[in-house]
Amino acid sequence: MNLISIEIGGSKLQVFAGNAEGAILERCRFFVDREAGGEGIRAQIAEALPALIARWQPQAIGVGYGGPVDWKTGRIKCSHHVKGWDDFPLGEWLTEQTRLPVFVENDANVAALGEALHGAGKGMSPVAWVNCGSGVGGGLVVDGTLYHGAIPGELEIGHIRLSQDGTIVEDRCSGWAVDRAIREAVKSEPGSVLARLVSNANAGGEARLLLPALGEGCPVADRVLTAAMSDLAFALSHVVHLVHPSVIVVGGGLHLIGEPLRKRIADALPRWVMSAFGAPPVVLAQLGEDSVPIGGLALAAAGLR
Repeated sequence: MNLISIEIGGSKLQVFAGNAEGAILERCRFFVDREAGGEGIRAQIAEALPALIARWQPQAIGVGYGGPVDWKTGRIKCSHHVKGWDDFPLGEWLTEQTRLPVFVENDANVAALGEALHGAGKGMSPVAWVNCGSGVGGGLVVDGTLYHGAIPGELEIGHIRLSQDGTIVEDRCSGWAVDRAIREAVKSEPGSVLARLVSNANAGGEARLLLPALGEGCPVADRVLTAAMSDLAFALSHVVHLVHPSVIVVGGGLHLIGEPLRKRIADALPRWVMSAFGAPPVVLAQLGEDSVPIGGLALAAAGLR
């Protein structure tokens, strides 16, 4: 059974053909022009779909959208990144375009489903997903099915408060927050390895320099990463106490730091988890950039059952 999967983010749009087994057959990737807004993204989707549908004859469409949605109706609540999405009936619009059934979820939920069924959480339940990228999101899959709270969301790990002053996880653990922490750290320690790497690189996305700095034994890089992942582990301890997942899967752009990132979360988490529970294993996403696309195929397949 062939299907279509669509990933709609603040900086990228991906449209895929694939199958119910989680295999991607064809992919189209577009740069998102934020000035063109939601209307521009929808024009790109409308451009890509006819050829994919003609070639692969899909039976349904699964969508991972980067923001809060009403998963029952496929209506977008809002976008924090791109204008032109507020209260937009995305599921209905896609059905009008294609005459196919459409299933829409928040992209973190979709990624959670992809990793639970086809990636690092396969064979385990419950599977908790945390996405560390430009923002921080979460999802929970129980016995192969997404957990839903009241509309429009659940498992918003990025909005867990780290203190009563209103500081949230995204303020400390998102990609942009880690970038900011690096810029502040190298100002105070300009002779560090990390400072040298930052000075030789283009501005922005400084988090990508943590891994090479760690490879050179840089204590500044170690402190920045340890502080951010300790905060994330503290937030995840609340998730453990509330739903006690069998595994926590970490994805998103920061997960490309790899084992140094995973280990810091895993080492810190037991500090805040009650001894009767014990901390679940923390693993890195296996599907990489395809967590959402493969999750979208799973979402579409599940919707047809």
